[in-house]
Amino acid sequence: MDPVKVGVLGLGTVGGGTVNVLQRNAEEIARRAGRGIVVTHAAARDLNKPRICSTDGITLTTDPKEVVEDPDVAIVVELIGGDTLALDLVMRAIENGKHVVTANKALIAKHGNEIFAAAQAKGVIVAFEAAVAGGIPIIKAIREGLAGNQIEWLAGIINGTGNFILTEMRDKGRDFDDVLKEAQALGYAEADPEFDVEGIDAAHKLTILASIAFGIPLQFDAAFTEGITKITREDVTYAEELGYRIKHLGVSRRTDKGVELRVHPTLIPERRLIANVDGVMNAVLVQGDAVGPTLYYGAGAGDEPTASAVVADVVDVVRVLTSDPENRVPHLAFQPDSLSDLPILKMEDVETAYYLRMQVKDEPGVLADVTRILGDKGISIEAIIQKEPEGDATQASVIMLTHKVVEKQMDEAIKQIESLKTITGEVTRIRMENLDAS
Repeated sequence: MDPVKVGVLGLGTVGGGTVNVLQRNAEEIARRAGRGIVVTHAAARDLNKPRICSTDGITLTTDPKEVVEDPDVAIVVELIGGDTLALDLVMRAIENGKHVVTANKALIAKHGNEIFAAAQAKGVIVAFEAAVAGGIPIIKAIREGLAGNQIEWLAGIINGTGNFILTEMRDKGRDFDDVLKEAQALGYAEADPEFDVEGIDAAHKLTILASIAFGIPLQFDAAFTEGITKITREDVTYAEELGYRIKHLGVSRRTDKGVELRVHPTLIPERRLIANVDGVMNAVLVQGDAVGPTLYYGAGAGDEPTASAVVADVVDVVRVLTSDPENRVPHLAFQPDSLSDLPILKMEDVETAYYLRMQVKDEPGVLADVTRILGDKGISIEAIIQKEPEGDATQASVIMLTHKVVEKQMDEAIKQIESLKTITGEVTRIRMENLDAS
């Protein structure tokens, strides 16, 4: 049987890694796929740029449309990123009857509904394992391995840059800005780090995971995002004293009222395995009604870890090239006419516990005023730490952990607390998740 011909769009880090893995492991991959797989065409912006892979035997071009239009190419691997040109190329590939593999989380999160509808109509596959958590096979786990479960919730550390920053802040007592500069120097963060540190990258990935877990359309615009730029080393230290660690977490939970879809700094009990995922590593915790909690851990980025997921998708496509399109696993795990219309909850309607830190004047009655406001809003306190003023300072730090409450009640309480004359500056609020199986 002739080998399946693959065209790669983009020969950067992941593209080069994909070519390397396909070439180095060609014999093993052919055994698993049932036939050979070869990269015959590739597009890159600069054909003279040094590559991390061999391009011998590959037809190179600077025009990715040539790859998409070539009749010999059966599978197009899109690795150029973004959601403008990439969208045009993917839609054209589908129109040409080609299967698509992509690592582009923004493309899937923002345009996946349109892409999958087109693919369904043409009877082709769009595979996107590498779009979430790099080399961790989390999408396959939810779509296939956990198909017998009602997924109750999932929570993930799905951005390595943010996790590296928070790990360094905790382990070495460093400030956010200092660690961010190192992350940029090491290549973990871009010159403009907004997508990483503000949670946008994680929200793209969480949108995809939630859609697969709960059978809902992709709804990136409804995701709540909050970054880690305001987290201080004091917050990290106080969380440790209370038995917690701060992680930039993506959380999605099915409730009677709808689906939570949120990315924000989160206190997690330090005894949880996911709280001990450090550095640039990723991890996703999934709670199913039958299996209970399962944890998926590994490299969330990098040339060959991500290429591992890309190649796995290519192998899956090759395995089913001759199968009936009507009987394939649907793109979002559920048949298109079976997607749920469960709404995405507004953040103000989400219920969670909180860590609060405030600077207070060292005067009698301050704590009584704060606890009265919380009590009036139905917010009960689990723990309090008061850090006495040092030296001649006239302000103290008060840290509180609360029990669960609806976010809009906490919003109202914080507004009232900040209006007190004895409170200086803004109240720092970090949400908390126990992530237990109950």
